[in-house]
Amino acid sequence: MNAVKDILRSKGHEIWFVHPDSTVFDAVKMMAEKGIGSLLVMDDGKLVGIVTERDYARKMILEGKASRETPVKDIMTKQVLCVTPERTLDECMALMTDKRARHLPVVENKKVIGVISIGDLVKAVISEQKILIDQLQNYISG
Repeated sequence: MNAVKDILRSKGHEIWFVHPDSTVFDAVKMMAEKGIGSLLVMDDGKLVGIVTERDYARKMILEGKASRETPVKDIMTKQVLCVTPERTLDECMALMTDKRARHLPVVENKKVIGVISIGDLVKAVISEQKILIDQLQNYISG
């Protein structure tokens, strides 16, 4: 696994999203049901933002806003970092570390085709290292 497309091939291309006018409550409820930490915000098939648990904690709880009344568009991150399927895992790790992001939508031909998380990257790197260790052990053992 060297590229984003390899992660998507193994994990799938499923994306979870909400509309900008959805309530924050509904978004957080969906994240809890799906066991995920972010949702894409889509309007007419176009990516317009991302809403994360961090957005909820910092922009709702700390500011005392009501999640059943506040629309997602009020707290979402509008400047979304995206990658293409050809980006390497190292490039994604560097980008996520530098920008302190935990989720990256994957875009091809202006269409979102998946999302990768920092957990997906760590899992892929660990898998690659295990394969390398196994190969080295086989080489040393003859």
